[in-house]
Amino acid sequence: MGNEALDAALAGYAEVGERYVKALEDKGLVFAEPGEGAVRRAELRAELAARGVAVRNAGASLSTGHLSPACVECTGNRGSETFSTTFKCHRDCYFCFNHNQPDYDTFFREGCPWEESLARAAAENDTLACVGLTGGEPLLDLENAVRFLERAGELWPSAHKRLYTSGDLLTEESAARLRDAGLDEIRFSVKDDDEPEQQERVIAAMALARRHIPSVMVEMPVIPGAKEHMRQLFRRFEEVGIDGINLLEFCFPFCNWDEFTRRGFTLKNPPFEVMYDYGYSGGLAVAGSEELVLELMLWALDEGLTFGMHYCSLENKHRSEIRQKNERAAHAHPCVAFDEGDFFLKTAKVFGPDREAARRALEAAGCADFMEDADEQSIAFPPRYLEAARAAKRADGEAVRPMTCYMVYETEEDGGYLIDVALREA
Repeated sequence: MGNEALDAALAGYAEVGERYVKALEDKGLVFAEPGEGAVRRAELRAELAARGVAVRNAGASLSTGHLSPACVECTGNRGSETFSTTFKCHRDCYFCFNHNQPDYDTFFREGCPWEESLARAAAENDTLACVGLTGGEPLLDLENAVRFLERAGELWPSAHKRLYTSGDLLTEESAARLRDAGLDEIRFSVKDDDEPEQQERVIAAMALARRHIPSVMVEMPVIPGAKEHMRQLFRRFEEVGIDGINLLEFCFPFCNWDEFTRRGFTLKNPPFEVMYDYGYSGGLAVAGSEELVLELMLWALDEGLTFGMHYCSLENKHRSEIRQKNERAAHAHPCVAFDEGDFFLKTAKVFGPDREAARRALEAAGCADFMEDADEQSIAFPPRYLEAARAAKRADGEAVRPMTCYMVYETEEDGGYLIDVALREA
């Protein structure tokens, strides 16, 4: 005897993802085959974990060695926010996602209202742990960058302050001014397709920054096909003595698809581990980027490179948003639990003919909290009782198949509510 109610529920969730991919394919985007690269990624992740690499945020983040406090607090509970003083930039990277930012055109012309943004953030959290300044290129407006750092230091005296830059405009004088304004960390963006002399200028800027700023980092997307060049860059970073590198999953920012297809890129499929309308403007992960990141991390360990490495996947960007939404609803209902790993709210469910046997087993185990959905033919219960449900047998001898339902807490002016976003085998 099957379970038509469960099959229907699983099919419904699967259809959401399939419909999303199909809609984008109709617009000309090209996705990899479903599941392509998954086995290889799992093998690499297992090898890295065996080598002592820390697995964070349910696998969305991997780190070894130095890890910036800002990366810790990005998905932490003390708070990290990033601001811009300008969206102007002297670079024109085909994968830049700034065009997705709200009011981009206005802020590009007029500058960003950073004073107002800082004041609002301080009103919401006067103990913010980390503050970032990005762009555009913040060093195009050095005076405002210095003023920003000084004001952030006044509002949050103990906050860790970082700045993102291409490095092209950094000088001895500006590095010293940024340090004196309270800058704790500078992150250099290195582009794989920059001309060699341009990359050399940026690497020279890193060496310059070492003389002035406490922590020097690199943050860059890892583009499929760039393995040998990335290895060369890693060796140069080791010579400079950087503290660490944030290796970002390469993403398509919903613009310039012709540039991506010209380079033969396809998109990761499925596009998200959990389908949801995420607010992060970075776009969709490119297939093959994660595999290359993991291979580079293993190679760097073999080479004995000393700087820290952090893999920040697209999913890791989403983790911060999900934590902010869900942690406040950790006790919204007795049947719902907040997962400290991936930050989703979760409940356990059984469907159709599994319900009667599961309820008997759950009640025998002391479970008294249930949510019934007659239309879905399901019963939800606290995830801590999953083992009791899993051990139950139906009258026909079939084992009960308990599922885990992933949820997100949404808010409106008149209150909040939970929505189901995924259903997985428990």
